[in-house]
Amino acid sequence: MNYGPLLFLGILFTLASSWVGLVLMPHRQLGGLTANTSTNATGVVVMYPQARSGEAQQGAELYRSLGCVYCHSQQVRPEGFGADIARGWGKRRTVSRDYIYDKPVMLGTSRTGPDLTNIGERQPSADWHLSHLYNPQITSKGSVMPPYPFLFEVRPVGARGPSSDALKLSGEHAPLAGHEVVPTAAARQLVAYLQSLKTSVALPEAPLPSKGEGEAGADAKATDTTGPAPATK
Repeated sequence: MNYGPLLFLGILFTLASSWVGLVLMPHRQLGGLTANTSTNATGVVVMYPQARSGEAQQGAELYRSLGCVYCHSQQVRPEGFGADIARGWGKRRTVSRDYIYDKPVMLGTSRTGPDLTNIGERQPSADWHLSHLYNPQITSKGSVMPPYPFLFEVRPVGARGPSSDALKLSGEHAPLAGHEVVPTAAARQLVAYLQSLKTSVALPEAPLPSKGEGEAGADAKATDTTGPAPATK
């Protein structure tokens, strides 16, 4: 008996069912996701998520090129599957809708540094991020993250005095007398991206915890704000 046709049909069925289960069904479930529109407590209509500005999008490309994704994740696990919310990394679990404007999605592979899903809300100060990128020891003593001095320009102070953009450095981190440290456009783009990472908006599939829930997590978040780290250590 010739089993060739039967074998062919079995292989075809296996491949087809795998394609349906792994490609078609996820696309039907997630491919049509759009931004959610809701009204907040003050009556303002909020659309989330929103596409990033040009500067923040450029920062996302820089974040990826520097390999930050290898040391930081951007995915908050639900309660019961880890302590992400208790650590203050996010107010709710992340879901597929959070990433509809991210190409590629930078979920991360490890947590040498903390999760950055909601770092734009946890640490909104641009000055903090710039100082942290220049030298993490300025803002987070003992951090294992290396500095990124190539994102900054050390230059003599001009005749009109220090630039308003210059970092406010002192002690061992201060530049030589008569010089200042000024962030480059790339540094500002990276900070704009980090500041855009905010997920504290309720979604139908991921509501925010009711008042009183997660307060312990809010208390736990203060010391865990290490910024992006490179691919190698």
